[in-house]
Amino acid sequence: MRIRTFSIVAGSLACNARCPGCIAGMTPENGVGTKLPTVNWRNFEKACQLARDSGCSTAMITSKGEPTLFPDQVTEFLKAMQPHKFPIIEMQTNGIPVADGKPVSEQHLDEWYKLGLTTIAVSVVHYEAAKNKAIYVPYREYIDLPALVKKLHDKGFSVRLTTILVKGYIDSAAELEKLIEFARTHKIEQVTATPITKPDKSESKSILDWTTINALTPEQFIDIKGWVEKNGSPVLDLAHGARVFDINGQNLCLSNCITVDPGAEEMRSIIFFPDGRVRYAWQFPGAVLF
Repeated sequence: MRIRTFSIVAGSLACNARCPGCIAGMTPENGVGTKLPTVNWRNFEKACQLARDSGCSTAMITSKGEPTLFPDQVTEFLKAMQPHKFPIIEMQTNGIPVADGKPVSEQHLDEWYKLGLTTIAVSVVHYEAAKNKAIYVPYREYIDLPALVKKLHDKGFSVRLTTILVKGYIDSAAELEKLIEFARTHKIEQVTATPITKPDKSESKSILDWTTINALTPEQFIDIKGWVEKNGSPVLDLAHGARVFDINGQNLCLSNCITVDPGAEEMRSIIFFPDGRVRYAWQFPGAVLF
């Protein structure tokens, strides 16, 4: 069995965004609370060893909230991973604490780069600030996304726009084409486009209801997929069914954020939770390795 990605759940449930379709809110907490938990470093070491022994080359720091609200813990995880020499280390974030410069400082970014962080994946729903504000931070101004991208590039990081496809936002081939042009203009290395989705069982009815109402229709996704296949050249197929394309020099991956294939010879990911549990699915608490 090969493992594609090693996901590390950093931080806590704390988040500075207010996403109405938050996938973390629909999946079980699995021991992650509102306060910063004590990390089981013994099991983290074992999880790292399992990932590397299983051929995993990518580690992803993520969270059930926003990981960069606790930048010192991100540093701890990066230091603990050093002996295992993951070639690719990524971090998923809404980008706000990095753009604001607090609590993520210039010094944090410099240290993360030295410790091997390669890619910062910034969650978005659109290329326009007003659209991102409506979803992420209706209570304040949204960040200057191009300025954040430049800041991360200046520090040496690659940037991925992790784009959730939502009705009324990026919901057509025309809108996706504009997103790709935005990425190309700002020299963003990777774009992932993922339809907003829901688990088989949701922990929150209100989030599930919003997601159901605002999910793309089958026709909308067929429109997007057809445009990508017509205008892009496939360059990589991933184990969970996602396909990466080159569209006039811009990287684009069409993906699906929560899928489980029990018969697959390759695990999409293993997930380390701070309490020491290692799972292989977000939505099933019983999917425990140890």
